[in-house]
This record gives sequence, structure tokens and C-alpha cells, in this order.
Amino acid sequence: MLLRARIVYPVTAPPVEDGAVLVSQGCIAAVGRWCDLRREASGQVTDLGDAVLLPGLVNAHCHLDYTHLAGRLRPPRSFPDWIKSILAAKGEWTFSDFATSWLAGAAQLLAGGVTTVANIESVPELLADCRSATPLRVHSFLEMTGVRSGRNPAGILHDARRAIAGLDAGPGGFGLSPHAPYSTTPVLLRLTAEAAAAEGWRTTTHVAESEAEFEMFMYRRGAMYDWLEPQRPMDDCGLGSPVQHLERCGLLGPRHLAVHVNYLWHGDAARLARAGAHVVHCPKSHSYFGHRRFPRCELEEAGVTVCVGTDSLASTLPHRGALPQLSLLAELREMMALDATLDAATALKYATVHGARALGLEGQIGTVSEGAAADLIAIPFRGAPGEAAQAVVAHEGPVSAMILNGDVLRLPRGADAERAP
Repeated sequence: MLLRARIVYPVTAPPVEDGAVLVSQGCIAAVGRWCDLRREASGQVTDLGDAVLLPGLVNAHCHLDYTHLAGRLRPPRSFPDWIKSILAAKGEWTFSDFATSWLAGAAQLLAGGVTTVANIESVPELLADCRSATPLRVHSFLEMTGVRSGRNPAGILHDARRAIAGLDAGPGGFGLSPHAPYSTTPVLLRLTAEAAAAEGWRTTTHVAESEAEFEMFMYRRGAMYDWLEPQRPMDDCGLGSPVQHLERCGLLGPRHLAVHVNYLWHGDAARLARAGAHVVHCPKSHSYFGHRRFPRCELEEAGVTVCVGTDSLASTLPHRGALPQLSLLAELREMMALDATLDAATALKYATVHGARALGLEGQIGTVSEGAAADLIAIPFRGAPGEAAQAVVAHEGPVSAMILNGDVLRLPRGADAERAP
């Protein structure tokens, strides 16, 4: 299959005007000018017309099963209050509610151009059916807590490993997600680090998300400390920042995705960089809670890879009076609106090549380059090559075309498709 578009935008290389992408056996066989590649076509040729063709987006942090909580939770007075409200909302749901919510979220991501998602799975019983019902590349991270249940950490980890063992990885993968430093024990974090290292799994944790969490670990005080003191041992508090806590427990490393990281102590950025950990920023969730400015520049100056996720719709404000949708491009617009130093081309790297790097798939997804998976999307575009990145980030609504792993999921109406001579 040969795809032609006004602009081919690899993200990792400059835009190609009147470009083409040759797809063979689910992978990209060649990228270049239409005039150079048209002779290599031996199958179907599809002309996308006035469009920019780019890699499918990589959502590095999501909670698909919370999609139908959109608009149900108002921004709270404190972060612990929000945790209580989402626990109460989840307590009212059946397995069927979680499943329909998960699938609705997957459909929203696909419509918006996401082809790969790192998803936090709070109901592992649904995974076999849900993962097989979507073409998304889903990297499922099984969520583990343990504070409220009081369960033995080894037992929690055993159940997560058993759930993974019974599932087909399909086009995605698996990992472990100790929920957060405050909702787990140091023993569970250490056991998770050991298990992930042994299996070659990636890990992800919400860390340094709120001021309440930061105060709990740094100073043994604040709303979260007061709420959790009757529920968990607090001898891991007062020893440093949440990032330092993860380091002590052995969880930081090149296979770890640290989510949020809004509140840093001195040296935390360098600590993350030394470990090779990746940071996932969720701009709309950040705005929902009114956190202080995300320390993007500090992290990047230290050498940390920053990528982007949608988080869940349980922490996203309505948009223009309508319920929010999961949209990675909307997250990039939010990020740029709050940071005038961030340009569209850099923002797109967060949602493509950086997300791929965080999942250990750099060069395989998140780029339009020879040898990469044929995960491609297109949006309407009639401008000059230098305007392509801005046009992509500004795009609202469904993408006009999507090819995932070489399979055509969507083409624009009226796309000119014919057989090569």
C-alpha cells in the first residue's frame, strides 16, 4: 500500500511536501517524495489529498475505565477530597459499568488519533474482553494499592502477576502500576521493582502529584497525612520528597513512567534523570486541580524525557459546556496555552516519539520512518510544510484517516484509492 499526502510529517525529521509512505506487512517500508516512491508501488495506492500524514499519537497515561465519570466530580477543595469522591463513585459501579466505560474511552482515543495507550487497569477481570475489542495498542499496567485493604504486599503482587500470565499481549504489552506512594507500602514498591526487573516489565506510578502528597512525605503534615494516618503506617514520611521515596524503594529506573511530578524538591529533577525515568504530564488534569506550574523546563534541563497523557475524564473540566472527551491533541493545546515557551513541533514530540521512548518502543512507533510500525493518522491540511505541526495540534474532532499496524481503520470520504499499474 502506498499513501500519498500533501505533507508527510515524520516528527523525527522535517516535513516532506507531496510526500508518500510505502507500507508493507504492517510496517513502513519507505518514506519520501511521491515522485520518488510512486514507482515502487505494487499494490493499492491511496491519495489522501490535502492532508498531513503523521505517526499515530502515543498516550502515555490513561484511565480508560473512568471515562463515564466525565462531569460527575467537581474540582475539590483538597486532593484527598477528590480521592474520596472517586472511590465513592467507583463503589457504585458494576463490572459492566467499568467495561462500557473502558470501551467508550478506547473509541474516543482512536477517533482523536491515538494508536497506542499506556492504560492503568483497576479491574483486571475485564482485560481479556476489553483488549480484544479494540485495535488500539494497549499497554496495560495493573494497578496495585493495599493501604485501604490492608492486604499482604506479596499477595497483591502475586495476584497482579497471575492476571498478566493469563492474558494475551496482542499488539500491546503489560506492566505494573503501584498506584502512588501514599496508597502503597514501601514493601510493595520494593517487591514490584524486583518483579518488574525479573520479568522485563515497565512500571508506572502517580508521584508528586499534589501539594498534599508532597507535604505528607516531606513534613509529616497536611490534609493527606491527617486523612491517612489512621489507615497506614506513616514511618515512611518525613524522610524526603515523594520522588526520593520512590528512589529509596528501588522503583526509579529507565523502565519507569513517573506520572504528574508537579512538586519537586531540590535535586529531584536530577534524581529522575540519573535513573533514566520518564515523566508523564497530564495538562488538563493539572488545570482541573489548579496545581502550580508544571516544571517542564527544570526536568528537561536535567535530561528527563517528558511525554503526555490524558489521565481520566474524572479530573477534566467540561469544554464549551459539553462533557469532555479523551483527546491527546486537546492536552497539547492546554499545555501550550499555559506555557508560552512551548512550540507545536516540540509538543508533538511529547505525544509521539517521547511516549514511544517511555514505553521502550522508540523507532517502532511514534515516527514515520523506515522499519517502524505502520501506525499513521491524517488530518486535513492545505498549508505550507512549516505550518504542519501547528495545524495538527490545533485540529479538533476525529482524524480523517487512520492506519494501525498496517490495517486501514479509516480513510477520508472521497479519498482516491486505486491499484498500482
